[in-house]
Amino acid sequence: MSKPASESSMSAPARLSPAELRTLFLFADLTDEQVGWIAENADVVPEPAGKDVVVEGEPAECFYVLLSGTIAMSRQVGGESVETTRTDQRGVYFGDVQFYVDADIARVYPASVRAITDCVVLALPAREFAAEFSRWYPMAVHLLEGLRLGMKRGDQVLAERERLLALGKLSAGLTHELNNPAAAAGRAADTLRDKVAGMRAKLAMIADGRIAGDQLKKLVMAQDEFVKKVRYAPSLSALEAADREDEVSDWLDGHGIDGGWDLAPVFVAGGLGVEDLDAVNAAANETTLEGAIRWLAYTVETESLLREILDATTRISDLVLAAKQYSQMDRAPHRFIDVHEGLDATLVMFGRKLGEGSGIGIAKDYDRTLPLIPAYPAELNQVWTNIIDNALDAMGEGPGTLTVRTGRTDECVFVEIGDTGPGIPPDVRKRIFEPFFTTKPVGRGTGLGLDVTYRVIVTRHHGDITVESEPGNTRFQVKLPVTEEP
Repeated sequence: MSKPASESSMSAPARLSPAELRTLFLFADLTDEQVGWIAENADVVPEPAGKDVVVEGEPAECFYVLLSGTIAMSRQVGGESVETTRTDQRGVYFGDVQFYVDADIARVYPASVRAITDCVVLALPAREFAAEFSRWYPMAVHLLEGLRLGMKRGDQVLAERERLLALGKLSAGLTHELNNPAAAAGRAADTLRDKVAGMRAKLAMIADGRIAGDQLKKLVMAQDEFVKKVRYAPSLSALEAADREDEVSDWLDGHGIDGGWDLAPVFVAGGLGVEDLDAVNAAANETTLEGAIRWLAYTVETESLLREILDATTRISDLVLAAKQYSQMDRAPHRFIDVHEGLDATLVMFGRKLGEGSGIGIAKDYDRTLPLIPAYPAELNQVWTNIIDNALDAMGEGPGTLTVRTGRTDECVFVEIGDTGPGIPPDVRKRIFEPFFTTKPVGRGTGLGLDVTYRVIVTRHHGDITVESEPGNTRFQVKLPVTEEP
């Protein structure tokens, strides 16, 4: 950062006369008193080509005006310097451009400015200039500060509204996802009551004295084997299940057991086949075989129902865990994280839109070798929510595919979220990160989702976000540094 010449040299600083100052559009309409103060306090500072006149992030101390030469403004994005402006227009200003804000607030330069050619700039001490400016234009300062605060508060309210809208959508989806396994567990428990009662009745018939003790012992051992097989029953295709059900049904019919067509699906779903029924036949006798088969069928059904209840309650626990991971309850706000955890938790929140029958499929391409990265995980989850929600809205009712890919490039990890929607037109694409810009109908979007996303990635995490789009292939790529910013 350059200092006024009076701070860097014992010689008197170069000054501009009031007449020369009036040739600059900023000072053209000042009063004699005002332009006189500028003439007395503004230093003319030469800056050689290649020198940084101001550096992003350093304390803001001067307000600069370009007198001659070419300058370039840049910002740090994802660890790289990205040039945003280049100009040789005399009179353009930079540095502490919000000098008029409360002088007690410590500010930093929002961007870096480098001299591309040999330049000459006018340097005004920001704190002193702020005091004079407030005296010259008290109403203007009040209006500017009011405008700044009003916009800031408005942004905060609307950003909160955006988060609440997203949370409302996710809550509806989560409620739906929780209701399915809860209802399944309830139905299974209700059916289980009937099956246990039936099993007790069949057991009483088997043990009424018509079956020897050694035979009963074999049947109980067969029951244990059946239970083990049910717990680890393989998943079968519809064709495989139908073939096995035909075999079991034929066996039951061949042994004089009525309703084989009703019992066969029970045994096959439990991973049992003809060879298991042969073992039962060897343990029972002709008079007790049907009772033993039906008793074991109840056993298989009760174990299947218990497995269904366990699956449902496990699903509920997984959903609650995902919700906790998404909300980052009981977690430090900033820490090193596995980026995949937040992505998976967010996808669970969208389960209703991504489940079977939704018309939207999901493809994951994760690089599990990625290192942990420093981040604010709750804020990143909001980023994934905004991008995924927009992608799902773009694809509508489907068919479509949501792609989530992770990888590493240079000193950053990247997360790429793609959709197969109609794409974003070029004139819209260049504005999507602007606050309040939205293509959604009135009432459906605030235009702050992607603005919040941009600020979380670029400002909070010192990363970068880009978008590429064509019909059928839109991809948002987020880059996050793997090392913590100093």
